[in-house]
Amino acid sequence: MLNRTAPVCAALSAITILCLAARVPAPEYKVIPAAAIEELTPALPPTLPEHPEDWTRAHADDASSGYSPLRGITRENVGKLRPAWTWHSADGPAGIEANPVVAGGVIYTPTSGNNFVALDGATGHEIWRFRPEGTPAVRGLLYWRGDSDHGARLFFSSGNWLYAVDPVSGKAIETFGEAGRVPARSTVAPSVYGNIIVIPCWNVVRAFDVLDGKPLWTFNLAAWSEQAWGANSWGGMALDAARGIAYISTGSPHPNFIGVKHTGDNLYADCVVALDAATGALRWYFQEVRHDVWDWDIPAPPNLVTVTREGRRFDAVAQITKRGNTLVLDRVTGKPLFPVRMRRAPTSDVEGETLAEWQPDIELPEPLVRQVFSRDQITTLSPAAHAYVAKKTADARFGWFLPIAENKPTIWYSSLGGAEWTGASFDPENEWLFINANDFPCWSKLVRTPLPSDASEDKSPGAKTYISYCGSCHGADRNGLTAPSLLYLSGRQNMRNIEKIVKEGRRSMPAVSVPQKEQRALMDFLAKPVVSKTTALQAVWLGRVVDQQGHPGVKPPWGTLNAINLRTGRIEWKVPLGEYEDLAKPGLTITGTENFGATILTATGVIFCAGTPDQKIRAFDSRTGKQLWEYKMPFAGYAQPATYEAGGRQYVVIAATGGGQPATPEGDAYVAFALP
Repeated sequence: MLNRTAPVCAALSAITILCLAARVPAPEYKVIPAAAIEELTPALPPTLPEHPEDWTRAHADDASSGYSPLRGITRENVGKLRPAWTWHSADGPAGIEANPVVAGGVIYTPTSGNNFVALDGATGHEIWRFRPEGTPAVRGLLYWRGDSDHGARLFFSSGNWLYAVDPVSGKAIETFGEAGRVPARSTVAPSVYGNIIVIPCWNVVRAFDVLDGKPLWTFNLAAWSEQAWGANSWGGMALDAARGIAYISTGSPHPNFIGVKHTGDNLYADCVVALDAATGALRWYFQEVRHDVWDWDIPAPPNLVTVTREGRRFDAVAQITKRGNTLVLDRVTGKPLFPVRMRRAPTSDVEGETLAEWQPDIELPEPLVRQVFSRDQITTLSPAAHAYVAKKTADARFGWFLPIAENKPTIWYSSLGGAEWTGASFDPENEWLFINANDFPCWSKLVRTPLPSDASEDKSPGAKTYISYCGSCHGADRNGLTAPSLLYLSGRQNMRNIEKIVKEGRRSMPAVSVPQKEQRALMDFLAKPVVSKTTALQAVWLGRVVDQQGHPGVKPPWGTLNAINLRTGRIEWKVPLGEYEDLAKPGLTITGTENFGATILTATGVIFCAGTPDQKIRAFDSRTGKQLWEYKMPFAGYAQPATYEAGGRQYVVIAATGGGQPATPEGDAYVAFALP
């Protein structure tokens, strides 16, 4: 098995560290130039899908396009959509963030109770149910059609495993790996290139033989350090099968908000990474934020797009980010299609913290959201709301790429997006990208706290259990490694909830099978206060900046739906997305809300999007952003819908289970919509 650790790029990162140690006077801006027209990669002829009625991968296809060629639902008739069926898993309420896949009129998807099911797409009738270890298909799965000698397979991650399941029987395919699974801790959808399945995992990208699960290659995403401080790909990937290139988006280094343990620019965090799908060799990378201490992940899968320049068509990658930027990069070389302006960044007064000298200050494509907080943005929803936020933030720091400081809160846009993990959809005809975005600030600070000893030096039963089951992700000192800090847990969380999360898993954390006799000792250890004579800086997440009623503490809109023209880089239209019921009644229906869903687009120019805490799914006109339809579901839908055809009828289906980042009530439903 090949192990790609990219020593050259690690060396470059080390050089960067040395350069940062002694900054010299420099201009405020420098520019990474756009690729010349002769440097761009000509577009390959478009290929029509063999099964346009299906939706076989999270985000629609290997291009993560979010696009369907179906034409049954149009701008003219979408207003007549009604629920065709609602299915309840009956295995307990919990938020689902997965995009279902559909093939041959059958839906394959996870349930709120950590099962995996097949449903009749026309009726919602359950066909079979499979129980893997962990939480299946957290944010994505794949239906692979097989080849001339082998039947179709479903691939999804669950817990620490990548599973292969027979879509007909619902049984694990025993010839794949060990009893139908191989070790691969992931939350996103894989892709298949020839006989190779590629899957982004925690800190690495892995490839296996698609038939027997034999490991083929591994690419290390934490090139700046021997320690696994994280460059996790929790956003996803796309695959150019014609060229054999896999494109991976990566998150920020850990722990969040302080970078003294991850020095340098931190390749390959906050990057788009292009790998040879056959060998795992690095083709190119492009990094947005360097030495990220703001949790500004690249959270969504790349979109493979084609862009017209001077009458010629070129293949590119479009990547949306939490900063609200859209990176547009040549598919083969990684060179930008628009100039990338870099700005000289602030320094930090935190001991041991060396920030990057330059950070992106991008002009085109136009940013989706505000990127710097200022006091003139404080809410004017009411005099009371303005006064409350102004007083609450009076001592706060803010500014462009201003780092988190000790004891004083720092405000920025935002660890919760801009763009989020749910991604964008692309219209191949007019070359517009459609993105829902958050536009509100959050804040954090650093505080000096007692420094715990290494849990491996603690001889208590709970400490031993912690090291065995938790230490590899949360660190021996409980201060976070590839997962969040668990220090001072009893003061931040209900320990019963923590026990439930350990047993059942949540989002990217898999369920952990701790023996019952060790469970109590583990909970006692996690709840134990830290007592030490030595101290260290610890990041404290203060959450969203809100008014006294819990609404965002800045002027609206707080959530938007956007159309970006990738030919020009300009935003063609922007409309508020979502509404708060208590504000809508007095007539304030243009605020938009926090949103964690995603758009999909049909060939008829209809955009579908949910993700708002008002529990509504909506349809919009892709030309204008005008809302054409809405429906209030039993619970909010914090996932991407899917559209498909069954029995000659077009459907739109979505997990309506609530929960998610907005923490709205949870349920167990899927709702499918169709025309009468």
